[in-house]
Amino acid sequence: MSQNTNQTEPSATIDLKDLGTVHRLGFGAMRIVGDGVWGEPADRQAAIAVLRRAVELGVDFIDTADSYGPNISEEIIAEALHPYAEGLKIATKVGFTRTGPNKWIPVGRPEYLRQQTELSLRKLKVDTLDLLQLHRIDPKVDAEEQFGVLRELQDEGKVKALGLSQVSVAELEAAGKHFTVSTVQNRYNLTDRSSEDVLEYAEANGIGFIPWAPISAGELAQPGGPLDEAAKRLGATASQVALAWLLRRSPVMMPIPGTGSVKHLEENLAAAALRIDDATYAELEAASKAAAES
Repeated sequence: MSQNTNQTEPSATIDLKDLGTVHRLGFGAMRIVGDGVWGEPADRQAAIAVLRRAVELGVDFIDTADSYGPNISEEIIAEALHPYAEGLKIATKVGFTRTGPNKWIPVGRPEYLRQQTELSLRKLKVDTLDLLQLHRIDPKVDAEEQFGVLRELQDEGKVKALGLSQVSVAELEAAGKHFTVSTVQNRYNLTDRSSEDVLEYAEANGIGFIPWAPISAGELAQPGGPLDEAAKRLGATASQVALAWLLRRSPVMMPIPGTGSVKHLEENLAAAALRIDDATYAELEAASKAAAES
């Protein structure tokens, strides 16, 4: 198992296949829409302010999806940031349809994936998507068909890079027969390490690993817990330590914490400068493994 256990300076950037170099700490745009990832945000101007501030602070990788809103997250990104700054990469996802708040239904029919990709191009106001990710593999549709249409879209110049979300190593390998996998986006945090094998595969194969729910820490963040204690020693917040741990965990790790608040955004992005000493890293690693196994 490859682990970054030495107290060396973690690289601030990662070079993604077919996409180029981006900073490893990005921004996830799921929370700039309404409750249940549904409808308009409570304050659209506040959402726009968050996006603009993120770019001001050096964020050059923003992750969204056609299903966030649906549509609304992509539309707000375009309203806030188009024309996009040079070097800014916008990643989106297709493969989920929405029937209401907190309801997610995978749809992987090739014609649907193609339609949603075309709509994302329109909403984001671009001719080519920087990164298109399959939000989920639809179990009702042959996976080869889903991978095939993604490759077609890339061959047609509508997509620069391709990725997957919430997949196994076997699924990553199967997709890799159709296209170069630039990123994989699986749930991973201090208390959920069920995708450890996927992370190791990504690291071995130069694939960016985007952990969703990166700040979730459960009991570890409770008062007196190991994350809370580490935060106090380091003069940081628990969220900052959780993000800094991820950045140290692997050089291919790309956390994308999301928020609808400029204050929380600034707090999260400060994690890029936080350095975790060896002893603290070892304590968090032990606590994390114990929590993940419980």
